[in-house]
Formats: sequence, structure tokens, C-alpha cells
Amino acid sequence: LAPRVTSEIGAPDLEDPTGVAVQFRYAFVADRQGLKVLDVTDLAHPRVVLGAFVPVGDARNVIVSRTYAYVSAGKNGIALINIEQPEHPRVDQIFTAEGQLNDVNDVKIGAVDASVFAYVADGRNGLRILQVVSPEDSHESYGFSPRPTPKLIATYRTAGPALVVSRGIDRDRAVDESGNQLAVFGRRGAR
Repeated sequence: LAPRVTSEIGAPDLEDPTGVAVQFRYAFVADRQGLKVLDVTDLAHPRVVLGAFVPVGDARNVIVSRTYAYVSAGKNGIALINIEQPEHPRVDQIFTAEGQLNDVNDVKIGAVDASVFAYVADGRNGLRILQVVSPEDSHESYGFSPRPTPKLIATYRTAGPALVVSRGIDRDRAVDESGNQLAVFGRRGAR
């Protein structure tokens, strides 16, 4: 009811930031130089993690899904960054679908059963759908965080440039690796 600014981070640490995704103790920020990592353990006093930087040309936005950050990289497609060790991120792969993804503004991730999909706002090219993980292409698809094996599976031409993809609704419950329910989200009494 009374929001206030507790801290600001700008140049030279962040250069024109364009996107941020938070997972656990870390914020992953896309800026003019690429992907940078902030330790947000104390939200009132975030700090830049020195050396936790991956140069990505034309970085426009970022989303995090388990141990990968997907950076919307404009003309460079999508940069898949391994963040299993958040203070030591590294490029896993750059995906352009053989040059077809060349104006990527935004990416969102969604999962159905054992498959993971990326919904891509690819500017002048419209909405693109990538299958990122599937049992047919990823022998580890049933693991916690299989390595993405992206492939372009669909395109929808939009009337104007595709600039953003809205985030889908989260599942209403979480389970552990054995299938035991841990929490029910958004309900009174959820833990």
C-alpha cells in the first residue's frame, strides 16, 4: 500500500536494462551488453555478482526456466544460457532455426506432460512456437532439467510486429520428484 524505492542499480553495472527474471536468490537481467546476474537475497539491497556476465548481442528480454535462461536476442535468435550455477552462467547454445528467428523480442516457456515449448514474439516474423524438450528428441526429457533441443514447429503471422508474449497461468500445485504434493498455489493455507 506504500511502495518505496530501497535501492537503484544503474551504469556502469547495468547498461539500459530491458528485461529481468527472478528465480530464488538471483535476478537475471538482460541489458545492452548481455545477461547479468544480481544477488537479491536481500531485496532491499541487491548486488551485482561480479564476473556473472554472458555477452549477448541485441539482448531484449529474459525468462528463466529451471537451470536455463532464455535470452531474447533480436537478430541473433535466442541465447540459451546454462544457469545451473547462477554465479557462473555460460552459453549453452544460440538458436536461430537456421536464420528464421531474426527479430526475437520476447520468449515465454510452457510445459505439457513431458514436453516443453517456447512461445516466441519474433517481431516482423510473428509468433513462433518452438518445441524445446520432447521425449523423441531429448533422452533426458523426464529429468529435472533436461538440456533443451529446440526446433521450430509453427509460425503464426501477426498483423503487426510481435513484440511480447504474455505469461501463461502457473499450475495450481507443485510436486516433488516422487510425485508427492508440496503446495497448492494461490489458495489460503498453501505452504
